[in-house]
Amino acid sequence: MAKEHHYELTVEWTGNLGTGTSDYRSYERSHVIRVENKPEILGSSDPAFRGDRNRHNPEGLLIASISSCHMLWYLHLCAEAGVVVLDYEDSATAIMIEGANGSGKFKEVTLNPIVTVENASMIEKSMDLHQKANEFCFIANSVNFPIHHNPISKLRSIKS
Repeated sequence: MAKEHHYELTVEWTGNLGTGTSDYRSYERSHVIRVENKPEILGSSDPAFRGDRNRHNPEGLLIASISSCHMLWYLHLCAEAGVVVLDYEDSATAIMIEGANGSGKFKEVTLNPIVTVENASMIEKSMDLHQKANEFCFIANSVNFPIHHNPISKLRSIKS
C-alpha cells in the first residue's frame, strides 16, 4: 500500500508598494516562504522578470530541490552499498525556455556532482549509483523534463 506524505508551507507576498498590482511596474515580486519551525526563505522572481537578485527565485529553488533530492538518495544508496562518501558537491545547471506569450518551461536540468570516496575500489560503484538515485528521487519522478548526470568520482587528495 502506498504511503502518503503531506507538506505545508505559507507563501506571503510582501511586495505591495502602496498601490498593489495597479500596473506591471508598480509592485515588487518579493515574498516570504514559511515552513513551521524552519528559517524563512526570502523569495522574488528571477531578475529577468523584475525580481530581486538577492533573493531566491522559484526556478533556482526547483533546481535546488532536484539536486538535493538526488544527493540525499545517492548518499542513502551509497551507505547501503558500502560506498563510503567523504565529500559531495553538485554544480547543477538548467535551461528554461520562455515562450512568445511569456509562459515558460524547463527544457532540462544537468547535475554535475563531484563525489569523493574513501578508496579506489569504490569509484565504479559510486558512479553507477547515480542512475539508481535518479530512479528513486521524488522530485525527478515528478517533473516532465530530462535530468542529465555528469558525475565525477575521485579519491580524497592528501594535503601536505
